[in-house]
Amino acid sequence: MSGKLILIPTPIGNLEDITLRALRMLKEVDVILAEDTRQSGKLLHHYEISKPMVPFHQHNEHREVQKIISLLETGKNFALITDAGTPGISDPGFLIVRECLKNNIAVECLPGATAFVPALVKSGLPSNSFCFEGFLPEKKGRQTMLKKLAEEERTIIIYESPHRLLKTLEQLKEFFGAERQISVSRELTKLFEETVNGTITEVAEHFKAKTIKGEIVMVIDGKK
Repeated sequence: MSGKLILIPTPIGNLEDITLRALRMLKEVDVILAEDTRQSGKLLHHYEISKPMVPFHQHNEHREVQKIISLLETGKNFALITDAGTPGISDPGFLIVRECLKNNIAVECLPGATAFVPALVKSGLPSNSFCFEGFLPEKKGRQTMLKKLAEEERTIIIYESPHRLLKTLEQLKEFFGAERQISVSRELTKLFEETVNGTITEVAEHFKAKTIKGEIVMVIDGKK
């Protein structure tokens, strides 16, 4: 009988934000696939979990996936974790899930931390209907995507890195209009967590005056 692939969300900051079931599963599986074994090692050490870890990230997933499928078919149970959040959400996960399903290997996904959910809920913008775009293209296709999103009527969620935040806010001002409402959250669940709400112009001015650190979630009001 084949083993099972279990997708396990990990904390996006605060190590207490992990479920009891996730901890139990991490202790029970045979192998843990980790985006960065050094980063994941801190979490496992904190909870005194000792299991073999295998690197599985965007640079090696195409090369490693068939080897993992073969081991799953022998009855091994694998957990997949990323540095933070739910596997497959702007992180590795889709490819191995697809291959497992093709090979009739069971896949289970535990509920847990995902950065865009708290950012959306605390933004004050409509959360009954929204679109999640992850990271925008860095170069090719970026302006095309921004033009498309400018016409979106649902709330829009994108991820951004700190060094590109100001550039992205200027582009949003250009394509969405300076008065469009936006909420920018950074360092979610961490000591210096911050959420800034206002027009794109107001939020851009806020971040121009400070050093920007931490992963960022941008929640943008849809077109009226």
